[in-house]
Amino acid sequence: MSLRLSRVLIVALLTACAATGAMAATKTSKSAKKPAASTAPALVWRGDYATARAVVEDVSKAFEKSGKGRIEIQPFNTASGLDAVQHGLADIAGSARASAGGPESDLVFTPVAFDALVMITHPSNSIPNLTPKQLHDIYVGKITNWRDVGGKDAPIDLYAVASPGDGVEYSLRRLLFGRGNQPVAAPRLYVNTAKLEEAVTLDPNALGVTTLSAVASNSKVRMISVDGVRPSLSTISNGEYALYIPLFLVTNKTSPKAAQIQTFMQFLRTDEVKSLARAHQLVPYIDAPQLAQNDKARRQKLLAETGTKMDAEADPIPTDAAVSAPVASAAAAAPAAEKAAAAGETYTVAKGDVLSSIAKKFSVSVSQLRNWNHLSSDNVKVGQVLQVSGN
Repeated sequence: MSLRLSRVLIVALLTACAATGAMAATKTSKSAKKPAASTAPALVWRGDYATARAVVEDVSKAFEKSGKGRIEIQPFNTASGLDAVQHGLADIAGSARASAGGPESDLVFTPVAFDALVMITHPSNSIPNLTPKQLHDIYVGKITNWRDVGGKDAPIDLYAVASPGDGVEYSLRRLLFGRGNQPVAAPRLYVNTAKLEEAVTLDPNALGVTTLSAVASNSKVRMISVDGVRPSLSTISNGEYALYIPLFLVTNKTSPKAAQIQTFMQFLRTDEVKSLARAHQLVPYIDAPQLAQNDKARRQKLLAETGTKMDAEADPIPTDAAVSAPVASAAAAAPAAEKAAAAGETYTVAKGDVLSSIAKKFSVSVSQLRNWNHLSSDNVKVGQVLQVSGN
């Protein structure tokens, strides 16, 4: 073999080795950057379609991509999700309403975003606007024809979700009537908002309620303005659109997966998740404290407009600590509870406290606090002294 040929072969071999090493280094570098997949069992999420489409689907993908864990999504409706979490069949429920009391009082409702309730109709229906009073009268059956609200001479086909405990229906009725269990004159009933939306696309006379995040890009339905304000990310953010609601993720404080749930809840506070929320026309809850603070005032205004004589009850406003750490370990909370029970302890309500956060602090239920303090509602005032044990 000639000397020249030998040199050529040696250079080729060295080049090949260098290239192989570089490729290996590149692969190693890429592998190092990729988060390790979580070996923990998936968290099971169950709840209404509104929250699934608005929050959970995209967030669960980002959560899994981060390597922090996996979410198994089982969307159906609010009642099924809350029941599953209560009985340990799911780890997290999605709800478009706060706790309705009763068995739900022992669950932890953590608000994650603000959405808007939107009235939808068929695209061919040109009615531009409805007032809260008109909506009130439509839902109780006083107004039954579109001509009575400035539209065509045709019956209003009012659609609703069958379960009055559904988050979207319950929240709308609380805003219009002051109570979520208000009966309404809706003969056409569906299992969830997804099915209701499908039905509205087929009926020129239809009217129903869903969420902005669910239909913002759906050209097969048309959103109707309320009091002259069109629902949008900006009109929710500034409170101009009155029918805004918080979306909640609901957990059980005795869950054996408390640590995993806590990891997921903390992930919800990241900038990545906030961007996903805004892409779905949602306002991250922790970025809009003014909406929570103004909740009671806007409810009072709506009830005054609809002619409802009832005291407006605001949704509980969690402290920042409650939003960031919704799942408490039962074992960790036990010493505080034992101390309180032994001493017959009282607690003075501080700024930002709500009954549910006080109950969690002393590992008791909201219903127990109500009974011990003879409370008719969950409302408490700064400076109020509460009995936090049964002694």
